[in-house]
Amino acid sequence: MDDLKELAKNILETTFVLDAHFDLLYDVVNQRNLGNHRVMEKDHLGNFKQGGLNIVVSSLFINNSLVPEISLRQALDQISALYQELKESSEYFMLCKNYDDIIKAEQCNKIGIMLSFEGVEPLYNDLELLEIFYQLGVRLVGLTWSRRNYAGDPSKFLHPDEIKNSNGLSDFGKELVNKAQNMKMIVDVSHLNDKGFWDVIELAKQPVIASHSNCRKIVNFERNLDDSQIKAIASTGGVIGINGLSRLASDDNEAATVKDLVQNIEHIVDLVGINHVGLGLDFCDHLKKFNSNFINQHKTNETFDILGNHSNIFILVEELLKRGYTVKDISKILGENFLRIYNVILH
Repeated sequence: MDDLKELAKNILETTFVLDAHFDLLYDVVNQRNLGNHRVMEKDHLGNFKQGGLNIVVSSLFINNSLVPEISLRQALDQISALYQELKESSEYFMLCKNYDDIIKAEQCNKIGIMLSFEGVEPLYNDLELLEIFYQLGVRLVGLTWSRRNYAGDPSKFLHPDEIKNSNGLSDFGKELVNKAQNMKMIVDVSHLNDKGFWDVIELAKQPVIASHSNCRKIVNFERNLDDSQIKAIASTGGVIGINGLSRLASDDNEAATVKDLVQNIEHIVDLVGINHVGLGLDFCDHLKKFNSNFINQHKTNETFDILGNHSNIFILVEELLKRGYTVKDISKILGENFLRIYNVILH
C-alpha cells in the first residue's frame, strides 16, 4: 500500500495537474478584508504543492446578497485581491492569460492562476464589459451559477423540485456565447439547465467544457450531465471536470468516497473515452469558516469535499491505479486533457 501511495505521489510530481474550478478568490478577498495578507501562500500553497498543481482556475463567485447591484464591484475586488496576492507572493504564483503563460509558469516552477466567471452577473447585460474582464485576465466563461441571470437559467440543484428555471439562453446569453468564442474565451456549461446547455452546443464553434460537473446516470440531478450531454461535449472536443462534492458524486451523500469519484470518471470514459474527462474538484469546505450565508447558498452543511483539499489528490490517483488505469491515462485525467483545450483556444 505504501508503494502505491509513493507511485501516486510520484505521478503527481511528474505530470501536469490542473483543477478547472476552485473558489480561491472568494476566500482570498474575504480574508484580505479582515486584514490578512499572502493568503494564497499561507493557506493554499502547501496543499497545491502536495497535490502537484500546475494550474488552478479560480472562479469569480458572487454572493446572492450582492446581486445585482454589487456584482461588478465584487468581481473587481476579487481580481484586485488576486493582483495584490501575486505581488506579495510572486515567487510562487503567476497569472496565466494564455497557453504560453501556462508553459512559462510550469518552467518557472510557479503555480499558474487562471480566472473564470461562475455566473456572468458582473456583466449585467452589457456585452462590452466582457472585454474589460478579458483585459484583466478572465479567460473562461461559466454562464450561470445556481440562479437566473441575464444570460439564462441555471440547472435545478439547490431546490430540485421547484418548477422554474425552464428557459434556455436569453438573446443576451446567445450573443455572449458568440462574443466569448470570437474572443477566444472558453465557454463553460456547468450549472446551466438542460435547455441552455443545448443552446450552447448549437452555438459551439470550438471545444466546450463543463468545468465541474458529474454524471446524471449516477446521481440524478439536473446539475449533473446526462449521457447525451456528455456525448455532445465530447463531440466538440471538450472536457468534463469531475466535481468532488459528495452530493454530486454519490446517491449516498454521507457515505461518499473516492470510489464514487472514480465511478463518475469511469462512466465518462466508458461513454466517450479517456480524452474527455479531467478535474474540477470545486473544494468548498475551506469556506465554511466565514458565515452561514455561504453555507446556506452551497448547502455545505449537508455536503462535504470527498478529498478534503488538494493535498489529497493522491488518494484519487491511488484508486485509479487500483482500477488498472495507466500512468498515461491518469496524466490525461489530471490535466493533459484540459491543457489540450487551452492550447486549442488560448493562443
